[in-house]
Amino acid sequence: MYEVSALPVILAGLANMIIGFVWYNPKVFGDSWMHMVGLTKEKADASAKMMPVMSLIALFFAIVMAYVMAHFAIAWGVWDWIGSVELAFWLWLGFIVPPLLGAVLWEGKSWKLFAINAGYWFVGLCASSLVLISFS
Repeated sequence: MYEVSALPVILAGLANMIIGFVWYNPKVFGDSWMHMVGLTKEKADASAKMMPVMSLIALFFAIVMAYVMAHFAIAWGVWDWIGSVELAFWLWLGFIVPPLLGAVLWEGKSWKLFAINAGYWFVGLCASSLVLISFS
């Protein structure tokens, strides 16, 4: 990857969003996650009308994250899938795990919630990074 291009960044953001929709689906981790964050079915149904707006905002920031990740990939000379996964791992370990861990240590959140959220972010970052490398 030599320069940041729009198409890979948009595709990487979309990949992250798709993984999030699957990861937090009630048939995967969604029910457990909802229970641990105190989100009831009624609250979720009540906010359903805002889902398109929330999804667009989340997509925008997934694209921003992919854009920043692309700059890291260029700076670190990431050219293959191994480097791509390493990039995702180090970004995850340095920028995602600490605040999620803080929620366990200081806010009393459960380790299971930490594992669900941290797992999502790791898989999402790996997918985004792989997409960036594959389409650049």
